[in-house]
Amino acid sequence: MTTWLPNPAALRRPAYQSLADQFAQAIAKGIVAAGARLPPQRKLADDLGLSVQTVSRAYEELIRRGLVVGEVGRGSFVLSPAAEDRSPYLAQREAALIDLSILKPVTERRHVEIFRKGLHWVADNLTESAALAFRPNSVMPRHKQIAADWLGRNGLDVAPGNITITDGATSAITTAVMSAVPVGGTIAAATLTHHLLIPLCKYLGLHLEGLPFDKDGILPDALDGLANKGSLHALYIQPSAINPLAIVSSLERRHELIKVARRHDIQIIENDMLNRLVEHRPPPLAALAPERVLHVNGFTKSTLPGLRVAWLVSPPRTALATANRHLVTNWMATPAMVELLSHWISDGTVDRLILWQRDALRERHQIAQEVLGSAPFHTHPQSLHIWLELPPGSNEEDFVAQARRRGVAVASGGAFRIDDRGRRDAVRIALGSTTASDLRQGLSLVTDTLGSTAEPLLPLIG
Repeated sequence: MTTWLPNPAALRRPAYQSLADQFAQAIAKGIVAAGARLPPQRKLADDLGLSVQTVSRAYEELIRRGLVVGEVGRGSFVLSPAAEDRSPYLAQREAALIDLSILKPVTERRHVEIFRKGLHWVADNLTESAALAFRPNSVMPRHKQIAADWLGRNGLDVAPGNITITDGATSAITTAVMSAVPVGGTIAAATLTHHLLIPLCKYLGLHLEGLPFDKDGILPDALDGLANKGSLHALYIQPSAINPLAIVSSLERRHELIKVARRHDIQIIENDMLNRLVEHRPPPLAALAPERVLHVNGFTKSTLPGLRVAWLVSPPRTALATANRHLVTNWMATPAMVELLSHWISDGTVDRLILWQRDALRERHQIAQEVLGSAPFHTHPQSLHIWLELPPGSNEEDFVAQARRRGVAVASGGAFRIDDRGRRDAVRIALGSTTASDLRQGLSLVTDTLGSTAEPLLPLIG
């Protein structure tokens, strides 16, 4: 049994959440080792002066986060690092299963041909520096200027030197989080957020706080209240339809959040991966508060999945730190792929792919509306997914399992949830991950699952 105990003086409301956070940080730092048995709930409650109910809820929260497992009659044990967080998507495609779990743009055979043609261009035009250079500064200046010009046409005035070119959004987000939040620091996000942010913060030893939101995005008063409680370093935000509920925050809400961030000197990490795909969106937060927003802008969601390049725009005060964090974790983006993106921006291919994607998504959303009918779901005309709310009393994990038995894979809402405050069980359904006909069939299977009575899942034994 672990001899480490949480500090009761550091607890804040809600106490169970704060208690779970202390355990999570101790586990992340190795203070509480894998396999360690947590104190019995009643004993810990007595030691800390808490109710047994509070400790019980904290242990349940640790189980939900995948950090602890409860064994009847034995107690609660810390899981080993090998017990990784479950992804919201299938790790690999299964035969005869319609996969609506992974977020991808709509693609057709033409996209393969466009990619092949682009790679032929790269082969014929690859520069010596792109092929042989080992220093980012000797490869990327021209590409950063092209990036700055493209961003400028989309409302974001940025100096090329403040752009870090990365191998996709995951690399850019990791670099941004490491640059904005020190080890042991606190970052906030909507309670439903990017599924990779949750394990990333755990791996980096950061404290992640969930913020309530409404149909316009994160509530400014909630951000202000959290900042007033103590040291908050950064806010992670997905304001333009890439968030789980596909919300596009208004210009007014963006200004309100920036006002709070300026008052408390909070940095903002803005995930804008859909960028120009979203029509009539307000300006990005980086255009409204360039002194404090780290802006992630990429192309895998708006053009085609293989174009794994993203730009991370940093404020001048953090540009050097961002570049250093990226050097340590990734060194530099793959030059050949950066050459391809720069060429496609220059010859208009990226713009044409984005316009095509809008038209394709229009058809996919029409299919979803026709098949799901009156089922309650959230979406946006240019989002790549819908967020389907389940009937009261449903359990999203059971629903995902039942749907999979019927032949369709969807993503559980739990993968995107920081905590259970205001919880409404739901699933995320990707619209672009398969053909239009398979989407229609898969959504029909989802509808069948919605209308069925949940049955216990029996083992399939031959």
